[in-house]
Amino acid sequence: MFERFTPDARTVVVHAQEHARRLGHRYIGGEHILLAAASTSQPASAVMRDHGVTPELVEEEIVRRVGLGAGASLFGGLDRDALATIGIDLDAVRARIEASFGPQALSNAAQAAHRDLRRRPRPRAPRLVRTWRRRRRARRGMAMAHAPAPRPPEATGHYHAAGVVSSGHIPFTPASKKILELAAREADALDDAHIGVEHIALVLTTVASGLVAPILSAAGTSAPVLRAAILDRYRQAS
Repeated sequence: MFERFTPDARTVVVHAQEHARRLGHRYIGGEHILLAAASTSQPASAVMRDHGVTPELVEEEIVRRVGLGAGASLFGGLDRDALATIGIDLDAVRARIEASFGPQALSNAAQAAHRDLRRRPRPRAPRLVRTWRRRRRARRGMAMAHAPAPRPPEATGHYHAAGVVSSGHIPFTPASKKILELAAREADALDDAHIGVEHIALVLTTVASGLVAPILSAAGTSAPVLRAAILDRYRQAS
């Protein structure tokens, strides 16, 4: 299926993962795809922004509804110019969030997330597993005693607040996978060989569960109106 995605549509998928990681979320949901889709330079994204579905509003609603995850780096270590090219105005996002929740809302949310993560109890492993782990730590200790000093992580990595590199895989939720699958159906319905941003945007107007529909409502638009506008722009372009 991804072989049919245009470069811009693939960029939406990549940026959805980057937004999820930046917000400290351990999953890629429909809301992250919505944020990425609203940020491109494609006509469908322009229609979304014309109807109030701006990257700033989408990000504000995500933070308001689910908060920041542990290790969130909403404003730290980001290239403002690079984000501006995909429609993210960090100052505008901060201003909107702080206007709604107070000047310390972001820092308080991040601190609360870190506290919750530290306090979360860990289940006790079975005795056999604990024995295996002790032996493994002992073997690692002997190996590290004879190993050279480790090199520091590269500066280009993604960092948690504690300074740990976080660049691992973030999974798509079943709902977000379904969005990408349905984009192929939208393309087939329009007799398009390739899957573009417009097809992803059209699917987003049909999502009934999760955060996408409430975010569209918060933007002051309805899914049917937005869908009709995207289809109208599509027909004009073709």
